[in-house]
Amino acid sequence: MKTQPLAAHPTALIAIGAVGGLAWAAGFRAYMVELAGPASTFGWWGTFGAVLVPGAVVGGLLAWAEALRHDGGRQHWRWLALAPLVFAIAPMLMPGAVTALLTEGLGGGAIAVALIAIGGGFGLSRRGPLWARLLCGLASAALAAGVVLAGPGIAGARLALTEPRGAWVALLAATFLVVLALASSIPHRPTQDPAHSEAAIDAKSRR
Repeated sequence: MKTQPLAAHPTALIAIGAVGGLAWAAGFRAYMVELAGPASTFGWWGTFGAVLVPGAVVGGLLAWAEALRHDGGRQHWRWLALAPLVFAIAPMLMPGAVTALLTEGLGGGAIAVALIAIGGGFGLSRRGPLWARLLCGLASAALAAGVVLAGPGIAGARLALTEPRGAWVALLAATFLVVLALASSIPHRPTQDPAHSEAAIDAKSRR
């Protein structure tokens, strides 16, 4: 039976990416709960509009980039590398969010996550000058370290890295950021010739 290449099923791939992005955002929301502790609250906009929906959108956009990559690419398709900016923009749409960011720094974490994803994605790619990839990779790693170490800084002894719970929270944040950076590297990867892919599939099916 002949297997269709990924490029033949872009809608299905985008749907899978959206579900994966939603799962990522839901898990990262659990990390945010650990940071806030008992003070953590849930709201329709704050949880769904600013975290979960952006996660689904980013996942869908990166999956679309993967579909385009397997189809030989399109004009300007690499701009999808900026998809993680949705994480930074969505929270700023809340009333008073910009003022809170400028006066209290609230929302800075979402901006950091977006920058980690974009810079880390480029740093992990094999495209572009080595010095630029190293610079972006190091900057993203420094930001990621700040996010990972935010637990003890915000919650104190409750999330100390020497305690099982604190170590788990730090590991949760670190692995989530690595996964996001890996996914964000998709728009930087080399394109594939769909004709070549179909020929390879046909050759395997005849074996």
